Amino acid sequence: MGSLNTIADLVFHLNYYIKGVLDVLKGGTLTIRDKYSFNTPSITSEKDWNTLRTEIINNAQEFVCILEQFSDEELNQVFVDKKYGSYERNIRVTIEHGYYHLGQLVLIKKIIVEKINTQF
Repeated sequence: MGSLNTIADLVFHLNYYIKGVLDVLKGGTLTIRDKYSFNTPSITSEKDWNTLRTEIINNAQEFVCILEQFSDEELNQVFVDKKYGSYERNIRVTIEHGYYHLGQLVLIKKIIVEKINTQF
């Protein structure tokens, strides 16, 4: 819709960050970079869309399962590097980031539905 991000772009973007933080929560390194967060692969079929949807759902569920196991002490530890703050801060920011973009998704969907309804 005009210059707005597509729903697929926003889902990819959210998943990119969830997956990146999830990697750290599982003991890995922080490899995500802002400049790649909207490098959405082409969605040319229902299968492509379902693959993206399934991936974000699975990553979000794993994110929650891992967080349930974190102690208060672990949440207060430094996340990767002192400049990023604590695990708690990064988890909170990841959740807030999700709410922000989910709001955008709802608005884009409303615009699309209104446009379709006015055409018929």
